[in-house]
Amino acid sequence: MSIKNPVIAITGSSGAGTTSVTKAFQHIFRRENLNAAIIEGDSFHRYDRLEMREKMAEKALAGDHQFSHFGPEANLFAELEALFRTYGASGGGKSRHYVHDDLEAELYASPPGTFTPWADLPAGTDLLFYEGLHGAARTETVDVGRHVDLCVGVVPIINLEWIQKLHRDKAQRGYSTEAVVDTILRRMPEYINYICPQFSRTHVNFQRVPTVDTSNPFIAQDIPQADESMLVIRFANPHGIDFPYLLSMLHDSFMSRPNIIVCPGGKMGLAMQIIFTPMIMQLMDKKRRTR
Repeated sequence: MSIKNPVIAITGSSGAGTTSVTKAFQHIFRRENLNAAIIEGDSFHRYDRLEMREKMAEKALAGDHQFSHFGPEANLFAELEALFRTYGASGGGKSRHYVHDDLEAELYASPPGTFTPWADLPAGTDLLFYEGLHGAARTETVDVGRHVDLCVGVVPIINLEWIQKLHRDKAQRGYSTEAVVDTILRRMPEYINYICPQFSRTHVNFQRVPTVDTSNPFIAQDIPQADESMLVIRFANPHGIDFPYLLSMLHDSFMSRPNIIVCPGGKMGLAMQIIFTPMIMQLMDKKRRTR
């Protein structure tokens, strides 16, 4: 855990909806006038787009068809852990940006699929905010999550996650259904070994559960909407959580276990606002008291 400067991490697999969660946190930061250093998980991939393709081809020729962005070989876990540790102690550290598209290429003066040079984080930020695949990643030598003060898992049930990925990759990247399925299959071992275990280390998990039939995600014509879903919110430590208040604020919600509240999927933004605003302000208060 950091001592002086809070580290917040949103972790979830590709297509899980972490970007929507990030927007909810950015609303809190703006409202509370907090200056966050924002880090994307893609920045800590080991290979740029071309290098990753070459590495995958090399692995496939060697008989390894399970190499993916989910595992430690394709990522800089040690550097990510060092950033969290350094920021927690000093409010500084180094990061870079992965350039996703032509619009970002103009902004960063670097081609799509490449990284910008490593650079110091802006000075004087209030907290570090990470959104990506590995906010609580752990291997035999690295433990990223131990330096995180608030770790939030974003975890649609697996069929919904696959539907979201299928629709995104086909619409935005022009992939065929077969190509997306091949990617899902290739990633599965590292998904099980490195993505799933993180959600037992998070402080709060948000899991979206559709209330429509997703039994065959590979033929789904559309993505279930928020109002066609329920949201399962799990607190690792329910001590200090005002569940009666949450139940009163989130209409039609209920508790399914002593540390779990279930609410309509359309209330995800509201739920995040009322759950995380006091948590963030407590972290900022601790920061002020350690000066």
